[in-house]
Amino acid sequence: MGYLIVDHYGKNVVPVPGYYIPERIDTIHENGKVSYDTVFHKIRDFHLTNQLGQQVSLKDMEGKVLLVDFFFTSCPSICPTLTKNLKKIQGAYVKNDSLLQILSFSVDPERDTVDKLRKYAYDYQVNPDNWWLLTGSKKEIYDLARNDFFVSVTKGDGGPDDFIHTEKLVLIDKNGNIRGYYNGLDSNAIKKVAGDIAILHLAKERHRPGFIAFLKKLFSGEK
Repeated sequence: MGYLIVDHYGKNVVPVPGYYIPERIDTIHENGKVSYDTVFHKIRDFHLTNQLGQQVSLKDMEGKVLLVDFFFTSCPSICPTLTKNLKKIQGAYVKNDSLLQILSFSVDPERDTVDKLRKYAYDYQVNPDNWWLLTGSKKEIYDLARNDFFVSVTKGDGGPDDFIHTEKLVLIDKNGNIRGYYNGLDSNAIKKVAGDIAILHLAKERHRPGFIAFLKKLFSGEK
């Protein structure tokens, strides 16, 4: 996967992920000319608790690409596979953990206490340096899932009978824009998102001297 990215950049072919969820089109008048600018949705800030018991928000992740999923610790079906695949992605960035932040939102936050999240993280060897399992208000998490990350088309209010269960991974760039949706159970999709993370982080720097060498170091695990 790293070779393919380097090969693409070396040929000036840059498959940069697109933007999702347009919200409006602004009309710009400048020097007698009219142009149009599409404004895309940005993830709003939130305040939740991670597996270390720390209160965290988007401000704690500035400058990072985010990869998001929704899970719960007692899930017997898709969640173990989702977590194992995210573990593979974290492993690909083990020497470059400042580039990526993985966020796993519990959809059963009342049962998924900090202690349960900590045990789950221990069982799956989750490195908290750049992967947080999050709990907090169910209403807030479900509102984020539906109205910020758009992973569910069902209606609900985050009440006791409301439930969201999805295999989707959501890729967010450094500016808070959604840049991709992926099937977290599909091995090919996992390879693609791992590459897209690097592309998002480095796309604006592709003409910088030494850029290809930097990409090679990223995927070789060198500092």
